[in-house]
Amino acid sequence: MNVDAAVAALAAIAGLCTGVIAMLAFRWSERDQARPTRTSLHTEAALPPGVDTVLSVLRSSAVVLDEADAVVKASSAAYALGLVRGGRLAVEPMLAMARDTRRDGEIRQIELDLPRRGTGRGDALAVSARVAPLGSRLVLLLVEDLTEARRIEAVRRDFVANVSHELKTPVGALSLLSEAVMDAADDPEAVNRFAGRMQIEATRLTNLVQELIDLSRVQNDDPLEDAEPVPVEELVAEAIDRCRHQAGTKQITIASNVGGPEDPPAEGDAGAALPQLHVWGNRGQLAAALGNLVENAVNYSPARTRVGIAARRVAAPGGDLIEIAVTDQGIGISEKDRERIFERFYRVDPARSRQTGGTGLGLAIVKHVAASHGGEVTVWSAEGQGSTFTLRLPEAGSVRDRNEAEAERERRHGSRSLLGPEELDDEDPDRAYETFTNDPLSPEVLP
Repeated sequence: MNVDAAVAALAAIAGLCTGVIAMLAFRWSERDQARPTRTSLHTEAALPPGVDTVLSVLRSSAVVLDEADAVVKASSAAYALGLVRGGRLAVEPMLAMARDTRRDGEIRQIELDLPRRGTGRGDALAVSARVAPLGSRLVLLLVEDLTEARRIEAVRRDFVANVSHELKTPVGALSLLSEAVMDAADDPEAVNRFAGRMQIEATRLTNLVQELIDLSRVQNDDPLEDAEPVPVEELVAEAIDRCRHQAGTKQITIASNVGGPEDPPAEGDAGAALPQLHVWGNRGQLAAALGNLVENAVNYSPARTRVGIAARRVAAPGGDLIEIAVTDQGIGISEKDRERIFERFYRVDPARSRQTGGTGLGLAIVKHVAASHGGEVTVWSAEGQGSTFTLRLPEAGSVRDRNEAEAERERRHGSRSLLGPEELDDEDPDRAYETFTNDPLSPEVLP
């Protein structure tokens, strides 16, 4: 009995000790968990109340540094710009500025050019950095990306310089010619010759001012405010009428596969009429854009050549597109020039532009019109062979749906032969008609 009692007592004592040790270990663990860690001291206790929320809504890239130059808080934009790497501020001039601000408490600002991350190009990011003290130990760094603002400012400066030069040229010519007219007052033949030159320069000046106005409207106006379904055949007809005189002077044939009941294709043209195609947008802007393409094709084509205009519908993931291609047999465009031809005032051949009265704004207007209508303009060219400019625009959905419904009704009631222009007089004027051509948009020069 005494032995059993002793064993029981020892077991009780051992259990009691185990419980005490377990309780002490639990308390110790709770105290360790409650103790603030080094990270929490930086991110929670170190940041003044509300600062984290303010930094999260700032458009600037924000970085908060502690007294050891460690990053306490950084926005996602700061990481995207490459300002923070491995928990440290990676831009040495900004780090030096932060240390100076921590030492004397003064607010500092600097502008820097930073290399782009992950690109092998030589371009850089233009940034503005501002450093200010945040409490007694922290420093706040705010960085603004100025790259786009710098680009826009450079474009504005170039535009003003180019406009000044382009306006100065005809104005100066008019001034000189007026002096020549005054000096030649007793010579009627010279007066007539100088007056003719004055008229040419005045026309050039008028065209330049008008195209500047058109470009300003394209850039500032929303073309979809007055949008409507615009028949492609009407745009093509207007573009051809606009260039008919210049083409006739140079004996250039303008051939098109776009036509309607009122304007059947002539024998020998590039193709017969396609089903009626419609684009959605501002009629005036679209007509100006296509007119500029056709006018350039005529101006840069040799005499007795052909300019082709072709249109077709192409399927696209976001909805069908209408492609309108203008092909010429002109001088062609070199590869280096193709990268810049849509810039304002850029000319492939300045001498020819002076002869034709070109301002260098036509293709810039085309580019802006296409972009504002949700489309694009592209170019294919070979030097000495010619060029093809292709304008891609969204199709007018309501007109397309109506034509598809009409086609479905015809399929149900049996197919009908195509109607000639004279037979359409008694038919629905909106009914689609169809003819065919062989791949009108192939980037080949017309024979």
